[in-house]
Amino acid sequence: DDFDDRPGSGLDTYKKFKILIKHALNIGWMKGDPMVGLKRPKGGSIRPWSEEEVAQFKERWPLGTRQHLAFCLTEFLGQRRSDTHRMSWSDINPRTGRIKVVQQKTGTKLEIPIHEDLLYVLDDAHAARGKVVGLNDPIIKTEAGIGFTVAGFSDWFRDAITAASLPLDFKPDGLRHLAGVRMSEAGCTDEEMMAVLGHRSATSLRIYTKGAEQRRLAENAISKLEQNRHKPSPTRCFKFGELPKKERGTGT
Repeated sequence: DDFDDRPGSGLDTYKKFKILIKHALNIGWMKGDPMVGLKRPKGGSIRPWSEEEVAQFKERWPLGTRQHLAFCLTEFLGQRRSDTHRMSWSDINPRTGRIKVVQQKTGTKLEIPIHEDLLYVLDDAHAARGKVVGLNDPIIKTEAGIGFTVAGFSDWFRDAITAASLPLDFKPDGLRHLAGVRMSEAGCTDEEMMAVLGHRSATSLRIYTKGAEQRRLAENAISKLEQNRHKPSPTRCFKFGELPKKERGTGT
């Protein structure tokens, strides 16, 4: 009940208690599950960023800033914070133009072609070092020159969002959703989108693309309505008394 106004935190707490209680049951510390019958709370939904909001962030944090680099890595690769903050220069293969990702949450291994717009951002970041970049160096570093923890990266990214005059409900994972929306609107298949985002089923993918799917279906529906408006009426002209008589009781 304490998390009633924070559904995401409530769901996270629920999951952690389930794990602890299951462990306690397995080792004999508990005889029954006190969470039986407790309804699983619904998590808060994360909405995708709009293109206008992306532009607003980049206006505040232009090319050359660490915030811009982190934003573009998330925007064009569509990975979670837990994966973005760990990316290093050694993950990039200059020969193939791909970056390797091993998703921390699922262990899924991906090789993703680097978007042309992201290539320019990475090239700028690489040149700005002013020295040879160590292969194992993280792409995004703290001011102290070391890699972020996932919690530190989240807090730092949220500060950047606030500095861009965007509200706190704008989350880094909303850029992962935006990547799914963009691919869906570009006509990518489920398999193609799953190859980038790392989903193992089309069902989980729908969470990221349902907005784009709704808009596409709505556009198709309105387009069909507009086309149908200009078609001639399917009804035929007639005069009463001139139609062929039907025999009573036969329906003919």
